[in-house]
Amino acid sequence: MPLALYALAIGGFGIGLTEFVIAGLLPEVAADFQVTEAVAGGLISGYALAVAIGAIGLTAALGRVDRRRALLGLMVLFIAGNLLSAIAPDYGLMMLGRVLAALCHGAFFGIGSVVAADLVPAEKRAAAISIMFGGLTVANVLGVPLGTFLGQAAGWRSTFWAIAVIGVFALAGIAALIPATPAPAGGSLLGEFRVFTSGQVWLSILVTILGYGGMFGAFSYLAYTLTAVGGFPATAVPWLLIVFGLGLFAGNIAGGRAADRNLPVTLIVLLTGLAVVLAGFALTAGNRTATVVALLLMGGFGFATVPGLQMRILGHATQAPALASGANIAAFNVGNAFGAWLGGTTIDAGLGYTSPLWAGAAVTTAALLVYLLATRLPGGELAGRTTLAPATAAR
Repeated sequence: MPLALYALAIGGFGIGLTEFVIAGLLPEVAADFQVTEAVAGGLISGYALAVAIGAIGLTAALGRVDRRRALLGLMVLFIAGNLLSAIAPDYGLMMLGRVLAALCHGAFFGIGSVVAADLVPAEKRAAAISIMFGGLTVANVLGVPLGTFLGQAAGWRSTFWAIAVIGVFALAGIAALIPATPAPAGGSLLGEFRVFTSGQVWLSILVTILGYGGMFGAFSYLAYTLTAVGGFPATAVPWLLIVFGLGLFAGNIAGGRAADRNLPVTLIVLLTGLAVVLAGFALTAGNRTATVVALLLMGGFGFATVPGLQMRILGHATQAPALASGANIAAFNVGNAFGAWLGGTTIDAGLGYTSPLWAGAAVTTAALLVYLLATRLPGGELAGRTTLAPATAAR
């Protein structure tokens, strides 16, 4: 695989670290700014909202720009946001830093998916995309625990200084390794948005929301499931989350390779497997050994869908692949929010701490049904002809 893919992975690692590490540092941030932890939690929800906005708005604005230059500009924005977070004297400027960093998140992965796919032959596109997203999974496995430990040992600001340095490395790698591409000729911003007239694009987005929402809804309340149902001590939760993160990493790589071989079979198997794993986890959550296995499989099946879902929307949006890819990144975040809301609703209804797992299984089953429908409709993979074309067709 081209070295340029690993430059994108470094950027993905820094972005993933920015998104997730704040959760482990909220007590220190809240104390420093003298705000409640609930208010400090706005740094997480504010980031997620900005990701969704940037994924579509910023990607569309950069649609007529050479993709290498676009990625460089996004990394500069990412570095600036983390530097502002590191030196922020008050909560308001900290929030601004988080928003600046988040704006580049969706656009980076959206444009980066197209660049990654263009760097390799058509039969390796999903695997190439999985390498870029591999940086995000490594951030979950290693980056978040290490970033939390650094913030607790040297002050939470040190973590954001470190993330800014990672951004500089990614910037240098992209500048040195990503080839320049001519700006797409012709067209207009309005023309870019015509990609959303495709029913298959919207079905792809819906599958992403439901499929990822099912997993993330269960993930959002894992700490409660592990301690209240599984009987694990609270001190074991970070280590158990590393097991989940290992599943993410392995699933991402395996899912990319499988999607290159047969996209529809891969997505059908993965969505089915994820629904079964979530239901099985709910049934065996009181057994510690079964819980560890379920965590590994939940992460593996859940994130293995990501390269295939990105590949599918790229193939159905050849006239504006970067914008559609960015919209799919926004869909992942909408799925996060939807899953967390649904899981919380089931708990508030008194259904217990395994209820987010059951809800996740149901939502993932809905994703599978929507995908099966999409493959049979005109333009779908199983409708007699395949429209999944290389991303380069958009140039």
